[in-house]
Amino acid sequence: MSDVLLVTRHEGWMELTLNRPERLNAFNEALHAALALALAEAAEESWRAVLLSGAGRGFCAGQDLGDRAGAEGPPDLGETLERFYNPLVRRLRRLQKPVICAVNGVAAGAGANIALACDIVLAARSAKFIQSFAKIGLVPDAGGSFFLPRLVGEARARGLALLGEPVAAEQAERWGMIWKAVDDAALMSEARALAAHLATQPTQGLALTKAAFNASAGNSLDEQLNVERDLQRAAGRTPDYREGVTAFVAKRAPRFTGRPA
Repeated sequence: MSDVLLVTRHEGWMELTLNRPERLNAFNEALHAALALALAEAAEESWRAVLLSGAGRGFCAGQDLGDRAGAEGPPDLGETLERFYNPLVRRLRRLQKPVICAVNGVAAGAGANIALACDIVLAARSAKFIQSFAKIGLVPDAGGSFFLPRLVGEARARGLALLGEPVAAEQAERWGMIWKAVDDAALMSEARALAAHLATQPTQGLALTKAAFNASAGNSLDEQLNVERDLQRAAGRTPDYREGVTAFVAKRAPRFTGRPA
């Protein structure tokens, strides 16, 4: 694996650390390629949770604009999205296990929206989320125009996108943009404890829960009730459901395996 991404394999879960601290972990093609490979491995059955974080003093500054230097003519940024960012966001949302993001400083542009694409976001109290696109004449990408209105409401989403003002971690928590703001010194220990916990939980049920929320954005109530019916049918056939019921009746802690059958 490339050194632009650090991969640490724990028992049942994988820790992925963006590792370009000298560039605030801004994305270049090498980092995109390394992260795509790591997420492909994370999709294997043996892994039951993923933790994404950044090295150094920030989570991710988005696209490395230095990659644009010296290019002749206007770039095709749509092609960049189609090749790299859109597949990354889809991988994070469709990964059939929980993805935790630990934001340790600035998360700007696509970096902010990649964080928001994860399932549970913890942020250090010193962290900031910035929709910096307007400052260079661009529109929110990496799912920003999708996630922000659903997380914070359209009025706040428009203000953040049009003004590019930073949102501190505690404000992001109050607005429902993220799960929790934590003390800087406790961020990684809390994030790792959460990943380790989720790696012991009923993985198939969590995957189906992700599928339910993914489907809900475009569904009517009747359509979503049908989705819930179908997903619950699948969940009820998993070994972890049987184990959960057995453990509940026996008044003991469940021992989930995460296996589909």
